[in-house]
Amino acid sequence: MDIFISKESNLYMDWTTPTSITASRKSNTDVVRDDPTNNVPDAIFSKLGMQLLHRRDQNPIGIVKNAIYDYFDANYSNKFDKFDDLCPIVSTKENFDDVLVPLDHVSRSYNDTYYIDSQTVLRCHTTANQAELLRRGHTHFLVTGDVYRRDSIDSTHYPVFHQMEGVSVFFPGDWETFGLDGTSYAAEDLKKCLEGLAQHLFGNVEMRWIDTYFPFTNPSFELEMYFQEKWLEVLGCGVTEQEILKKSGKTGNVAWAFGLGLEWLAMVLFGIPDIRLFWSTGAVHLSILKGPAWGQVQAIFKVSSSLQGHEFLD
Repeated sequence: MDIFISKESNLYMDWTTPTSITASRKSNTDVVRDDPTNNVPDAIFSKLGMQLLHRRDQNPIGIVKNAIYDYFDANYSNKFDKFDDLCPIVSTKENFDDVLVPLDHVSRSYNDTYYIDSQTVLRCHTTANQAELLRRGHTHFLVTGDVYRRDSIDSTHYPVFHQMEGVSVFFPGDWETFGLDGTSYAAEDLKKCLEGLAQHLFGNVEMRWIDTYFPFTNPSFELEMYFQEKWLEVLGCGVTEQEILKKSGKTGNVAWAFGLGLEWLAMVLFGIPDIRLFWSTGAVHLSILKGPAWGQVQAIFKVSSSLQGHEFLD
């Protein structure tokens, strides 16, 4: 199914295949011309496929991504497929419908989401790639990428940021061996996995689980940790809704999924005071990178003082 991108643009692609944007700086008019629903300013569209901060090994976002990869590789024997170059331009079906976002949910609003046209958006979350990967047969995967929301810019909000999505699918033999139902088994496995990840990143911290709501998981949880003398939310997660699995050809399975923000983790770990620094073109001095967890950062992430004077957008 080919959608929306004008054939005059070298961004034209077949959307049946997850792919990456390889183009350099483009105007949003190269994608959709004169569409009245297009609300993507050039300043946002110019970042598509260009910065890829999560693929820069010396950028704090890339460092955190690789540390999470190391955790999954060490504990799950390279079981998880990794995707970090999937196209951030997706259909509204992928971004909302496939993951059960209600029709009246605020995220569908033109005030909250960047629309290319009425059926196409800049993904609001890496969850937008989940159903397609499930349909393609992937059962354990991590998706990392740039996501876009129409946030007002301040020290903790920027309209472009980076997320990682994790999904693990289970089969009846997995939970029947332990005498559990599928949902209980998946929830236990999920919590064990993510508690281990939090310890890998932050050391021996106190943690707690909070029941919450997400459209695409049930039950749903938030993981919080006690860090720097306060409780901080680390990530959201839950047991994948059966409707998503069934529509993706996973009848009889259960799965868990989580999503986390890489900027938030990097800001805490590196002591970065302002999210706008990730988009700075000037040198960022080491002094702002020595956060309260700096020792943990150096030990786990193998980061040294070579970051001094590093430009995040190099």
